[in-house]
Amino acid sequence: MKYFVILVLGLLLGAGVAVFLLGVPRMKSAPGTKVQAPAAGELAGDTVMITIGNGFFNDLLTAVFRDLGPPAFNLAELETGAGPATIKPVAYQQGCANSITLMSEGGGGKTQVQFTGGKITAPLAFTGSYNLMGNCMQFKGTANTSIELRFDHPSQTVFGQMSVDGVNLEGVNPIANNFVTVFVRNAIDTRVNPLELIRAPQLQLMIPVKASNGAVMAQVKDVRAEVLDGMLKLFISYEFNGAKT
Repeated sequence: MKYFVILVLGLLLGAGVAVFLLGVPRMKSAPGTKVQAPAAGELAGDTVMITIGNGFFNDLLTAVFRDLGPPAFNLAELETGAGPATIKPVAYQQGCANSITLMSEGGGGKTQVQFTGGKITAPLAFTGSYNLMGNCMQFKGTANTSIELRFDHPSQTVFGQMSVDGVNLEGVNPIANNFVTVFVRNAIDTRVNPLELIRAPQLQLMIPVKASNGAVMAQVKDVRAEVLDGMLKLFISYEFNGAKT
């Protein structure tokens, strides 16, 4: 019983120290407003619907891992001195790479995008290492994330805001687990967000009308989304304006 109490106290202390030293993870917020569900009824005349299945993003991820290599980014190190502790990004410290690398599979999970239960979820498999107080910690696991869609009208861009719902680590000391969890959350929250999913060139339209010596420009005025099992439906509403060339 005594050892159990010590373990619990160690876990609580480790969590408190990790948050105190590294701070609560703060996401880079995506611009724009949250994409809402479409209104009930038929599509308006100025609205087009795009259907995207699970396979689209998963084939995209396959191409990334196969042709470009696993995405990797640095974590932050804890720097102490005469003043208060600060955090700065580093690449290597004493031969230990302070980085996290996304993997196609690993840590008992697979990196993929799923449309299910009215939500967009994206489990991320990862591996990495971190120099903690002179000890090089190797870790691997999966991060359970969800993605919120946002539309920014000025930039005509659909963004994704990724939130980390939980981190599952393998083979990490229970007390050090809290530090590594904070490292991983910070890395995903600050280095991945915001996601540019659909940019202006993919959304806007220009239709030449040679007989009128001009063109019709179509700019997006609203984006709605509906998440079904296995697919995402985007409803894009346009406003049209003609211009002489």
